[in-house]
Amino acid sequence: MKTANAETTGVKEILERTEAELVQVLRNRDGIAIEKSADPMDEIQYASERDLAIRSADRESVLLHLVRGALRRIHDGSFGSCMECEMEISPKRLAAVPWAAHCIQCQEAADRDGLQRTDLVSETQAA
Repeated sequence: MKTANAETTGVKEILERTEAELVQVLRNRDGIAIEKSADPMDEIQYASERDLAIRSADRESVLLHLVRGALRRIHDGSFGSCMECEMEISPKRLAAVPWAAHCIQCQEAADRDGLQRTDLVSETQAA
């Protein structure tokens, strides 16, 4: 099932704007620079800020990947259909998360599976 063309056009504009913003943000890597200081407390602060900047860049990179995937789905005509069950993704979900590739049920199942995998890894490491 495919969303209406007018809806897709509006979502496409939002996605393209988001993509441009993310590309711009990811180009600015000033926070990742390694700074040295004679003061150990400053070193710790710089490392903490660098770690935060790296995690932020990682999140933005993942989001950019999701946005580009949504733009590809618009281009190939599969936008608005769940990639897992092929059912229509709710218009409310797409309004809230325009890069959503899964319906809410499939996304919740994937999230639960991810949590269960994380729990298994934690149990294995603790043993």
